[in-house]
Amino acid sequence: GLPDLVVSGINKGWNLGDDVTYSGTVSGAFEGALLGIPAMAISLRSTIGTYDFGPSVLAAFALAGALLRHPLPSRTFLNINLPSGQPKGFRVTVQAARNHVTSVGERHDPKGRPYYWIEEGEDAWQPHDRSDYQAVHDGYVSVTPLHPDLTAHHARAAVEELTLEFEAKVK
Repeated sequence: GLPDLVVSGINKGWNLGDDVTYSGTVSGAFEGALLGIPAMAISLRSTIGTYDFGPSVLAAFALAGALLRHPLPSRTFLNINLPSGQPKGFRVTVQAARNHVTSVGERHDPKGRPYYWIEEGEDAWQPHDRSDYQAVHDGYVSVTPLHPDLTAHHARAAVEELTLEFEAKVK
């Protein structure tokens, strides 16, 4: 049978905002949600020194018990991120967004053939007082409810217009 709960992590390094789209830790909880199992991903801030998993274990334990007692809506799971040290408490958050500004530089190999290198760019977080990024930087445990439906529901009408325009041209 299926497990009662999926806990993915504790990851050594945050999985915040846009970064959840390529996180294996978040994917583990995502798969649990797809199977209808209560699930959560938990991540701790990266450090150069020794990791203190104590606060993240306590947060995971508390939230696991709460999830089992009060299941979330179908196909919903939690993405949990912890600050360094002892958290001040919990915040229910939204995913932060980054300002990705990237430049591509042309370079040449030893034979003079061009190749292209994606340069370092601006990667600053957009300000948002309820974001997961802001919560952990303020010293709180960030708890973000996520779901597998990546459909941009707010854009459906605009896409309908695009397809109607296309269909009119091909008829």
